[in-house]
Amino acid sequence: MIIINNIKLGIDEDTSELKDKIKKKLKIKYDNFSYDVYRRSIDARKKNNIQFVYQILVDIDLSEKRLSKLKDNDISLFEEKTFNIIPTKKFNKRPIVVGLGPSGLFCGYMLAKYGYNPIIIERGKEVDERAKDIEGFWETGKLNYESNVQFGEGGAGTFSDGKLTSRSNNFRIREILNIFVENGAPEEILILQKPHIGTDLLRDVVKNIREKIISFGGEVYFETKLEEILIKDSKVTGIKTNKGNFETEDLFLAIGHSARDTFEMIHSKNIKIENKPFAVGFRIEHPQILINKSQYGESFASPKLAAAEYQLTYRSESGRGVYTFCMCPGGRVISASSFKDELCVNGMSYHSRDLENANSAIIANISEEDYGTEILSGMYFQQDIEKRAYELGGGKYVAPVQRVKDYIEDVETTILGEVVPSYKPSYKLSNLNRIYPKNINDSIKEAIINLDKKLKGFSLDDAILTGVETRSSSPIRILRDKESYESVNIKGLYPIGEGAGYAGGIMSSAVDGIMSVERVVENTKSSV
Repeated sequence: MIIINNIKLGIDEDTSELKDKIKKKLKIKYDNFSYDVYRRSIDARKKNNIQFVYQILVDIDLSEKRLSKLKDNDISLFEEKTFNIIPTKKFNKRPIVVGLGPSGLFCGYMLAKYGYNPIIIERGKEVDERAKDIEGFWETGKLNYESNVQFGEGGAGTFSDGKLTSRSNNFRIREILNIFVENGAPEEILILQKPHIGTDLLRDVVKNIREKIISFGGEVYFETKLEEILIKDSKVTGIKTNKGNFETEDLFLAIGHSARDTFEMIHSKNIKIENKPFAVGFRIEHPQILINKSQYGESFASPKLAAAEYQLTYRSESGRGVYTFCMCPGGRVISASSFKDELCVNGMSYHSRDLENANSAIIANISEEDYGTEILSGMYFQQDIEKRAYELGGGKYVAPVQRVKDYIEDVETTILGEVVPSYKPSYKLSNLNRIYPKNINDSIKEAIINLDKKLKGFSLDDAILTGVETRSSSPIRILRDKESYESVNIKGLYPIGEGAGYAGGIMSSAVDGIMSVERVVENTKSSV
């Protein structure tokens, strides 16, 4: 098997032409070989010549000597790493996983697959009931504090865009994608450079993985909230929950980035944690057609091109980094609140990404210089900002919104332009400058103006900002050993995923969950 990189097709070319391009690359004339698309991306740097770029796996009998004679760096033998956990560790008591977001889901999946019969607890509800609570909240403004966008089966990512991108080239990512497909995700995620499932499809996929965990021998308990980690002589002995106590000597803590009450409990138990940088800002909405035109030029209406995306970064004159995050093409802005009288927002897309607006976080990096050096001071900063946003919206989780032009000029928005906010439950025209300190507002304003040079129309006067985006990542890190993944001061405690401060997004969280199992069962072998 060989792999060929950088085979290109114009948007007006058909995939049937791939075979001829392969033959040209390999300098052969015969047809008796087979091939599969391994990866596909879009090169839209030249708006008048947009191309699909393919990596192709070719099943053909060519020697290494013959390949070397081609003198083409795009052609090589294909070797894909796989992993095989050899489960030699014996648990004295069943391992427990706390949290059923991506890290907990894949940690529990691997523990169950290799015969360890984990117990998994989740403070929220199973995904179907959770979806009913969330839709009800968006319609009525009545928030269930334990069943919302942050808490429940699948974690926060289940009610987002379902992005499966990662900056990492970790070979476990392919295994994660395969597991998603085996459990109902579209097969296209295996080849797309920027795969996504969409919140509508992801819900069923998460449910199917949970059922697979149970079929392997795991147990899953919903509406079961961790209240205390039981510790004796610096070792985990069990957990206390609202449904009773569970004994264990091995606790995988996959609590997510919004479990503030759990963060406080962890701190009270003297489990070592530290503050970590994160980012805060707003959601920004544009017409999706504007993004399509900016990214695709005259080809913006081609049916072969999906709703356009963007990812932008900027460093302000003060040195503060500002960037877009979790961009949702053809999506909507949603309330992601999980606490009483505190308002935060997120973005969400369905698989089709066919709604009128595009949205993204536009957020500025912050650190202890902004929020203080006391442990949990970053978390309390988040809370304070969310309370200000709640008050500015007038209560009942009504979000404050503002036109970009008015935000930059620091005047209250009194009338909308061409962009209608998509936020639910409801919104109120406001002045968002009242929420963040001036230095943070100044950095975001500077970024919006300058990012227009990278994406034409980004600083559109009528673009809408919705407040506030505060849950970009966890405000803490639960310290763990780099090799064993075990807490640095509590034996048998394994902090994992985004809430523990070691991941950001579905894929990196899932990878962290898998790697924690590999490290804990000790005998792990990677094979080619």
